[in-house]
Amino acid sequence: MEALETVRAEVLGHFGVPAASVDVASVTFLGLEPIEILRIVEDDQVHYLTLGGSRHPMVDPTALHADPVRGPRAELVLTLRSGVGASSGLARSLGVLAAAPAVEGIVLQNDALVDLGEPMWHNAPFVAVLLGESAIPDVPLPAPAEPVRYFAVTPVTATEAAWVRLRGAQALRDAWQEAGIDVRDPGRGAASL
Repeated sequence: MEALETVRAEVLGHFGVPAASVDVASVTFLGLEPIEILRIVEDDQVHYLTLGGSRHPMVDPTALHADPVRGPRAELVLTLRSGVGASSGLARSLGVLAAAPAVEGIVLQNDALVDLGEPMWHNAPFVAVLLGESAIPDVPLPAPAEPVRYFAVTPVTATEAAWVRLRGAQALRDAWQEAGIDVRDPGRGAASL
């Protein structure tokens, strides 16, 4: 639990906000410790950050032995131009993503495409996410544990997910840039691919 407090302090320090000004939702899954979703408002943006996915290192599901200390650790950050509402289901979706390494043996990494199987929030066209680099620095933990890395979450439509499978993550990012699409806009449409 001490490691999570270190991560919390580093993230709040990164955004320059006191803990009292942050909204927190908690998502619990059977057999797992709770995962918190921190909501930080910054000017015209809302940041949703997971806290709890990094409790345990991610392990390749084909590995014979899981090391309880060594291995990559990850959390997620989703930044939107406006909030989507507390009852939208977004916190649950982020909790599912953060818990995926423990539940499904997924190793979260840069350029990973993760299917959600349902809209990311109520009535959203986004049914998958693309992970990428975030501006949040890695949070070092006492050795031999690896640092906690925050990955930026970009919601994608089914069409965009198919594009990533066919052409790769960078090709989709290039298409967004060429079309002038702001992926932080929760009301955006899919890129014309």
